[in-house]
Amino acid sequence: MDAPELAPRTIVKPDLLTVEDAKALSVERMTDLFKAHLNPGQLHFMKLLGFHKIKIESAEGMYYIDQNGRKILDFFGGFGSLAFGHNHPRILEARKKFQDEKRHEIAIAFMSQYATALAANLAACSPGALDMVFLGSSGSEAMESAIKLAERAAGPKRPKVVYAENSFHGKTKGVLTITDGTLYRAEFRLTDNTVRVPFGDIDAIETAFRTDPEIGSIVLETVQGGGGINEAPREFWQKLRQLCDQYGVIWVADEVQCGYGRTGRFYAFEHYDVVPDITALAKSLGAGKAAMAAMIAKREIYMKAYGTPKTAMIHAMATFGGIGEACATAIEGTNVLYDEALMENAEITGAYLVERLNALKDKYPRIIKDIRGRGCMVGLEFHDFSQTLPAVLRPVVGVLDEKLKGSLSGFVGALLLRDYDVLVAFTEYNRNVIRLLPPLIMRPEHVDKLVDSLDALLGRGVVSIVKDFVKSQVK
Repeated sequence: MDAPELAPRTIVKPDLLTVEDAKALSVERMTDLFKAHLNPGQLHFMKLLGFHKIKIESAEGMYYIDQNGRKILDFFGGFGSLAFGHNHPRILEARKKFQDEKRHEIAIAFMSQYATALAANLAACSPGALDMVFLGSSGSEAMESAIKLAERAAGPKRPKVVYAENSFHGKTKGVLTITDGTLYRAEFRLTDNTVRVPFGDIDAIETAFRTDPEIGSIVLETVQGGGGINEAPREFWQKLRQLCDQYGVIWVADEVQCGYGRTGRFYAFEHYDVVPDITALAKSLGAGKAAMAAMIAKREIYMKAYGTPKTAMIHAMATFGGIGEACATAIEGTNVLYDEALMENAEITGAYLVERLNALKDKYPRIIKDIRGRGCMVGLEFHDFSQTLPAVLRPVVGVLDEKLKGSLSGFVGALLLRDYDVLVAFTEYNRNVIRLLPPLIMRPEHVDKLVDSLDALLGRGVVSIVKDFVKSQVK
């Protein structure tokens, strides 16, 4: 039979926007479309912070460039997705070459040289026996695969999972059961095979392991991001590894945000000379240009769950797991991470950031409560609102502190952007914390710009900051 000609077009094409149309959208038109088709409620918060007035036209290195040519210093870092900054030249070149050579993207029927090479690289970067890799597109997907693997390896008689207060592991329904946030949990019907413990409380974990033989796994962020940049001491992680070995519990380390060099090591748990049984990466693994995630597990655990032809396909890669260009991007990015000593830079320049912020804390002790974190993952916590005000106002305002949580960090974040061209992030649970997740290419001059801007802003005093923010809302 002869191949048929392409069919004549009979379906009416709707009024679609082109790529050029999208590029030319005005801020006003973007706002209308966002409200009509994306998330009207989210727009409310964007307006509070002044983010809705900005249209980003391009980005390079540490900076966004808006519709007016204004350069915005990025200490938000896409919630940790921009280890290499914006549009790193080596990443762009690798992707362009992949496209120019018309390489293949979907390799489900066949083995993919890009997926296998990336898996080999991740195994090479991972300590101990972490060498079996599952590739996906998001942190939630990587963590879903991690907890499913842990449950199967633990066995049907040990289905319970220990998780920590103020944890964030994703928004899909599986990991939502171990994400400790009423906002995200909402009224979804979740599984009840979980045990909640305070973060960093090794005694609570030991009690849970000892008294509940159904516990088969424990899932912890090595550094809690959404919880406000919370770390546990070295002794905690050493004891955790010992307890997991003693009770046969599988330890899953969530490194989606804190991993991939952000704290000055490839994994944050490497600071404590311990190795989990399963871990997960995402965010910067895609080098700021692709959606890429990975679960990395010990071979013994992986084979116990999926090691036979009968079980191999229970949790095989999804359609876009290991997609070609995303893998090529991650391969190049991981080479850049080492070639350009970005982990070393994160450690050294991150220490300078913490040093300068602590000096700012000493200067404004009634405003700044704490500085914590390391590398390019740092939290700046403000006191409750009443404590930042003159003594005569504290008793009156104090009764509103819970309702006012997050207001000062929001005011400061909005004014940093408006008046100083600096973008920062926030945290889900401790709303008094400003979260700093800059690219690992951060230099001392970027730190100076951030801290000097904060100094100038806090120097106005809290009352003036509130007045300035209120004025910005009525313009």
